[in-house]
Amino acid sequence: MNANDPEEPSSVIGPSRPRLFRVLGPGLITGASDDDPSGIATYAQIGAAYGNALNWTMLLSYPLMVAIQIVSARIGRTTGHGIAEALRRHYPPWLLSVVVLMLLIANIINLGADLGAMADALSLLLPASHILYVMLMAAICIGMQLFLEYTRYVAVLKWLTLALFAYFGVLAIVHVDWVDVLSGLVWPRSIHGRDILIAIVAIFGTTISPYLFFWQASEEAEDMRVYPQRTDLVDAPWQGKRALWRIEIDTLVGMAFSNLVALAIIITAASTLHRSGIVNIETSAQAAQALRPIAGRFAEGVFALGILGTGLLAVPVLTGSAAYAVGEMRQWPMGLGRRPKEAQAFYLVLVLATLIGMILNFTPINPIRALYWSAVVNGITAVPVMAIMMLLVSRADIMGAFAVRGALWLFGWLATIVMAVIVIAMIATSF
Repeated sequence: MNANDPEEPSSVIGPSRPRLFRVLGPGLITGASDDDPSGIATYAQIGAAYGNALNWTMLLSYPLMVAIQIVSARIGRTTGHGIAEALRRHYPPWLLSVVVLMLLIANIINLGADLGAMADALSLLLPASHILYVMLMAAICIGMQLFLEYTRYVAVLKWLTLALFAYFGVLAIVHVDWVDVLSGLVWPRSIHGRDILIAIVAIFGTTISPYLFFWQASEEAEDMRVYPQRTDLVDAPWQGKRALWRIEIDTLVGMAFSNLVALAIIITAASTLHRSGIVNIETSAQAAQALRPIAGRFAEGVFALGILGTGLLAVPVLTGSAAYAVGEMRQWPMGLGRRPKEAQAFYLVLVLATLIGMILNFTPINPIRALYWSAVVNGITAVPVMAIMMLLVSRADIMGAFAVRGALWLFGWLATIVMAVIVIAMIATSF
């Protein structure tokens, strides 16, 4: 790219910009945060309980999650606004309020579960009070978001998340029935019942999550406030070709990274825990056993580092997407590129969401089960949000010449329909 390319960061602003996705990119950071503690716990539980029977969900979810994340990014880049702001401008206030409320509930539950799992993982390294560690994790997350520039701690967190690649190492050591793996990847097994439907909703809920939609759209919109050479595509359609190409590549890579790690975790759990008869994971220590073939007595430590790294990386996405949505609805000064004094209400939402999530841990709920069920809540919440997004991006009066058509429109609606069918089937079997 040349210096005049609107998709190339400003030579003045770009290098010093304290923004998380300047390090990884909106699509890649979305993919990385998709494998948060909720995702790790869900995939490990699925592999332990069902072996390789649900591998096909990773193959099916990839084009669907790519489509819906590209749609999210296009909303931000085309209109110059996040999803909540676009809804505020073009839809009734009650609809915006309902969508933002659903997002807040799902995010806070997910956030509380992530904090609990991070505390549980930390206790593997240094046994102490679970509640004490929950409070410590909440304080660290709040402190980092308020006082540190992202570029100062994201580099460290990226190294911690490399612990997830230990799952690939296990696959190279343990006996893996690759015929069974491939069979499960391309051919759905005949498994029936409410539990399997809940499991599928959990998988799709942790791979296609509402907070990821809002995050990627808002980051694309905020990017234009920081990079002055970029203009929303409605007003600058000549920037469209390069902008949409960047979004597609970034999202394809980010989601591929996410699903490959997820598949590795499922196969690892299937080849170790499931084969050993462990079909229900209740603690982090049990989940860590999947890494014993490669990490030995350090398995708990490797697992803990993975949970802590992905958790600390995902918390700003969870709280940030909630704060962007509320800020856009209330028309506050906002943005992770601003100092707390410049966007006090925005950062207050970050802090309150973290504190409420922390309080949810003051119950006897098991952290691993909480993570699993938070993924189910995300799956249920995603359906109406996705439907509204698809209606929005199909409108030429909002998206101009960049209204979504063709294959992207088809896959976006297909993702919405698949999520809706699974959720409805789960609810129907509950009665």
